[in-house]
Amino acid sequence: MTKTKTVFFCQNCGAQYAKWQGQCTSCKEWNTIAEEIIQKASASDWKNASSGSRASKTAKPLRISEINTSKEARYNTDDTELNRVLGGGLVPGSLTLLGGEPGIGKSTLLLQISLKLPYKTLYVSGEESQQQIKMRAQRIPSKTDNCLILTETKTQNIFRQIEETQPDIVIIDSIQTLHSDYIESSAGSISQIRECTTELIKFAKETATPVLLIGHITKDGNIAGPKILEHMVDTVLQFEGDRNHVYRILRALKNRFGSTSELGIYEMLGSGLREVANPSEILISKKEEELSGTAIASTVEGMRPLMIEIQALVSTAVYGTPQRSATGYNLKRLNMILAVLEKRAGFRLGAKDVFLNITGGISVDDPAIDLAVVAAILSSSEDIPIPKDFCFAAEVGLAGEIRPVTKAEQRIQEAEKLGFSTIFVSKYNKISLQNTQIQIQMVAKIEDVVEYLFG
Repeated sequence: MTKTKTVFFCQNCGAQYAKWQGQCTSCKEWNTIAEEIIQKASASDWKNASSGSRASKTAKPLRISEINTSKEARYNTDDTELNRVLGGGLVPGSLTLLGGEPGIGKSTLLLQISLKLPYKTLYVSGEESQQQIKMRAQRIPSKTDNCLILTETKTQNIFRQIEETQPDIVIIDSIQTLHSDYIESSAGSISQIRECTTELIKFAKETATPVLLIGHITKDGNIAGPKILEHMVDTVLQFEGDRNHVYRILRALKNRFGSTSELGIYEMLGSGLREVANPSEILISKKEEELSGTAIASTVEGMRPLMIEIQALVSTAVYGTPQRSATGYNLKRLNMILAVLEKRAGFRLGAKDVFLNITGGISVDDPAIDLAVVAAILSSSEDIPIPKDFCFAAEVGLAGEIRPVTKAEQRIQEAEKLGFSTIFVSKYNKISLQNTQIQIQMVAKIEDVVEYLFG
């Protein structure tokens, strides 16, 4: 009789211990260590799930000079936004993890993609029945009939169906619902998630089949399960947004095959998710009259220039201690800019409440929006509106100087395409654009901007 083996795992970071203790020495969290039954079988190969065989790639060591560096063909997902975030499409043999809040649209996004792909796709759901998935699929326009729906949570049965159907792409919804016979702990536990992911990685790498996983997130916004899960997969995508709003943002937190600075934007409709080709139109609010406290900034996410609206509200502090609040912008950087305005430009904002918001629900780390933040704050403080066809693309230094930013010409071209008449950039930016219809206002100090905008 096999002796039952138990191991203690930290439910926060996945660290393993031989006995229980109060604090995890790895992540320093208290009361997160739980006991799990773990009894591995003699061989945990995905091929043990069935007697069938499938051609697999056998790896062998090669010299650096012998390695073929030709670009491997990717699977086109027929989704422009997802292709951009992934870096050009799905890489054969890759494992992609998609995380997001409940109800944000993760399952809808992957089901929509599987219904558009010209490749044979196996959609495995451990949360919904085939009838429930069919009801959702009826609302989504379908281009092909290559999508196979399987309701299963046992990895051995899933691999058996994979052997029979031979799909080109596998989608798992979700990784927390799977369980393997090689581990005796319950589904969703640390050991089960790690074992199921290991089996899927082995299958993906040996057969060059892309696998997409949906992952739940915790109340802190992190993907549930051990942190090692994010290290094991090739790509980690985050689906963000507010369920009360129609727009969703897809970001790459990790990507071994492309940039992590790309951004995809979708609009949630009754018929599924619509790709937003021009995000600048939704990130800039439409208003008939000019209002103080708003300024338009030109930012770049990956290779895509975006025009975003900065809103600021400056008012006298009622409760004695001034409040500083920022949504979508770094609060420490806001405090730094306020200090620069106080010291270098002579604006007395120390006794004022300052609230800053980036519209559209996105967060921006690009320092090129600093000048737009300055303009919005001063516009609200002086109660003088900035012309709605003005925009800004420059960084502000501690000495009050206007610093140059990267990809300035792309920002200018995007502003011109959207009909802006004037863009403020640093005079130290080297601009070589010819025959532009937009006026490029070169500034060196905050004082130059204040004089031009407010006289």
